[in-house]
Amino acid sequence: MEQNIFKRWNRIVGWVVFAIASFTYLMTIEPSSSLWDCGEFVATSYKLEVGHPPGAPLFMLLARIATMLAPSTHYVPHMVNGMNALASAFCILFLFWTITHIARRLLTREGRPLSVANGVAVLGAGAVGALAYTFTDTFWFSAVEGEVYALSSMFTALVVWLMLRWEEEADEPHAARWIVLIAYLMGLSIGVHILNLLTIPALVFIYYFRKYKKITFKGLCLVTLLACAILVVLNGIIIPYTVYFGAMVDVFFVNSLSLPVNTGIVVFAFALFALLGTVVYVTHRKGKRLLNLVAVSVTMIMLGFASYASVTIRAAVNPPMNSNNPDNPTALLSMLNRDQYGNRPLLYGASYAAPVEDYTEKEFYHYNDEKKQYEKRTTVDDYVYPDKFMHLFPRMWNYMKKEQDYKPWAAYRTKMDFVRDENGEIAYGQDGRPMRKEVLDFGRKVSYYDGERTRTVIEPTFLENLNYFFSYQLNYMYWRYFLWNFVGRQDDIQADAVTITNGNWITGIKAIDSLYLGPQTNLPREMENNKARNTYFLLPFLLGIIGLIYQLNRDPRNFTIVMWLFVMMGIALVVYFNSPPGEPRERDYIYAGSFYAFCMWIGFGVLAVAEWLKKIFK
Repeated sequence: MEQNIFKRWNRIVGWVVFAIASFTYLMTIEPSSSLWDCGEFVATSYKLEVGHPPGAPLFMLLARIATMLAPSTHYVPHMVNGMNALASAFCILFLFWTITHIARRLLTREGRPLSVANGVAVLGAGAVGALAYTFTDTFWFSAVEGEVYALSSMFTALVVWLMLRWEEEADEPHAARWIVLIAYLMGLSIGVHILNLLTIPALVFIYYFRKYKKITFKGLCLVTLLACAILVVLNGIIIPYTVYFGAMVDVFFVNSLSLPVNTGIVVFAFALFALLGTVVYVTHRKGKRLLNLVAVSVTMIMLGFASYASVTIRAAVNPPMNSNNPDNPTALLSMLNRDQYGNRPLLYGASYAAPVEDYTEKEFYHYNDEKKQYEKRTTVDDYVYPDKFMHLFPRMWNYMKKEQDYKPWAAYRTKMDFVRDENGEIAYGQDGRPMRKEVLDFGRKVSYYDGERTRTVIEPTFLENLNYFFSYQLNYMYWRYFLWNFVGRQDDIQADAVTITNGNWITGIKAIDSLYLGPQTNLPREMENNKARNTYFLLPFLLGIIGLIYQLNRDPRNFTIVMWLFVMMGIALVVYFNSPPGEPRERDYIYAGSFYAFCMWIGFGVLAVAEWLKKIFK
């Protein structure tokens, strides 16, 4: 198949898939708002108000434009939801083109031409993979409501596709324009949700595989470190410290020069962009291409990130909804850092049972509107615990949760104990013998001296922390959601610790389902007829596994890229969020990017099936 013909059909089929997704989402959008933040986002977008930390200014601006097209106030939620539906359809379009790009590379490696049959298989792979993601439970639900995740998913799919466009034109003179565009879009995406930054490792590996023909283990390790460093610089330095330095300049201008609030941050912004512009100019004149590309990319990220200026601008007019009132740089900094939500340990810390020994304080500046000055104040930064209670990988950390919350998920040891009546006396059965029951043995006793007397607490062990991580955080809060989308979903009722009757995954194959859900015959009507009861008989899951193995064997480089997307937007988020038990709602929308990556493997599974069919029918 000639390249021009393939490109033409690639565009045609891609836009057909986009039309299917658009029609599906627009016909099923929420009539108003669904549970949790959707109502807030619709309301704040309509009048450009200030939502909860860390804010989503770009989403607010785009949604405001959408609401301006509403024929009446009644249709404002429809317009916000419709905007998300179209953004989600574009996500499907970019996913289609991403799959066809990688699939074509897979079938034309070593310089082989793309035959007509292979061209049809590539288009089929893209269509199946993209449409599979279109109708996944998680993404469809996210696509039709007024939340930020639909627009964030569109940015994720767009930057991955643009990086592949760069890969195709990397040897041409102006190929770096794609990287500059990606940097700008990443800056913009921060104004929607920072999940887009998790694509950075995959993008760095695309660059590495394209520029270096010889791949070594040392090179892979260095590139991994570089990808992590870029992620840390963006999320840990550029985002918080840009506003921090601007806030300190504003404090100096207000307190020392007696200028109006926000004068310093404006001067700092102009000075920052002047400095970046100078670096861009100098590196260009001296022919430092790599440094120039880095400087231009940082400048574009900062331009995109500048959407946060709208938060302070709107807060300054004191709209009806004005979360945290970030009308000055120090308040904006607190909002960006999500200070009100507190800290959670990641790799080292104390458990929920640890006694508080002391606490640390941090200073911050608060703008006094009456005095027209910044004042120094202090607040609790974090708690200090005795050294004996500090451990590696603390998964059960939330002091608001108790032993009975963690125990069902973490305890793995059982013992026999006496059954006792309401008075605490041992109960006896009809045979006159003491009654016994099997109970979970949880935690270990740890004693400490609190300054007055010795106290004892029950603290979870390291193995119980691991058990909680695998049973709750990884299995219940990720793999259960993953299997919802590619195996089947039992119903739409939120589960608790017991997932036999509600909230589990289900295949539709009674022999499998009965092993962990009990008999699936003669079910109550409300369970059997639940509209969210979807069974896929393992077919999407198996096709994805086939595609994973197929790509691993034939194209390990691009397999690494897809695997980075899958892990960073799935398992890595599980570790990072460190979720406590008893979430107020199902959190599957967080992991939509991981499911997006798996749908690529579903597409590649089509290539494997096509290859098998060709061998069978010659």
